[in-house]
Amino acid sequence: MTTCGIDSVTFGVEDMALARRFLDDWGLEDGGSSDECLRFLTRDRGEVLVRRVDDPTLPPAMEAGSTLRDVTWGVADDAGLAALQTRLGANAVTDPNGLQHSFRVTRRVKVQADPQEVNNPGVVRRIDTRSPVYERATPISLGHVVTFADDLDATVAFYVDRLGFTISDSYPGNGVFLRAQTPGPHHTAFVLRRPGKPGLNHLAFTVSNIHEVFGGGLAMGRKGWDTEIGPGRHPISSAYFWYFKSPFGGSLEYYTDDDWCTEAWQPREFERKPELFAEWAIAGGIDGNTRREKGAA
Repeated sequence: MTTCGIDSVTFGVEDMALARRFLDDWGLEDGGSSDECLRFLTRDRGEVLVRRVDDPTLPPAMEAGSTLRDVTWGVADDAGLAALQTRLGANAVTDPNGLQHSFRVTRRVKVQADPQEVNNPGVVRRIDTRSPVYERATPISLGHVVTFADDLDATVAFYVDRLGFTISDSYPGNGVFLRAQTPGPHHTAFVLRRPGKPGLNHLAFTVSNIHEVFGGGLAMGRKGWDTEIGPGRHPISSAYFWYFKSPFGGSLEYYTDDDWCTEAWQPREFERKPELFAEWAIAGGIDGNTRREKGAA
């Protein structure tokens, strides 16, 4: 039994006002926030919930300070949820790093990405029409979560044996890409080995196309948020990306155009090195006003 993907995430943060401003600038919809709990939505109604780091209703943290406290995975229907609860013996389980994983019948709705017609020599798909320019991003969904693992093998076994995930690709001994369903996107979870320091690396949001990655990134830069790295492209998963430093303990990512894996997908093993993280990338990002690389002469 596999899940459909990420339905909701819950953070505990040290600065609620900063978190609210970031999520609004990120392009999410306020779905009914209060002083005690921020609630922001993606286009497909995925939820980002935020509470104060010391809120007693939060599950225990896997690391000090602001961080991810729960990932809620969507299941297709009541029967699937009941089967999963029976197999796990609970509706919420904790992975070897101390991160809680919960489950519910998915509340996400189907959303079609904005069309992107690309012209190539001899293959013309966009006629008498300009490519789009985005003034900001409006993320479609919660795409994947990336965490640091104290015990990589135990964490991967948790995803595969308990949650039913499938390995898509790996850095042997260093990191594993996992997908929640097949056919499905290349990964909905990525686990990186970091002994003694489990925690959040980043949370990724899908957008329609590379134009929206650029538009969203430029808009965040104009609003004063700092790039972690990007824009760029991953050779593994093929996706275009842009990461931003955030108030949530890890970075947040816009991404698009990742690989789609069926039963025919063949997992590969890769050496963990910079050029396999990014085929190309701009460190520090692009200035939101001049459209030039930050720090460039």
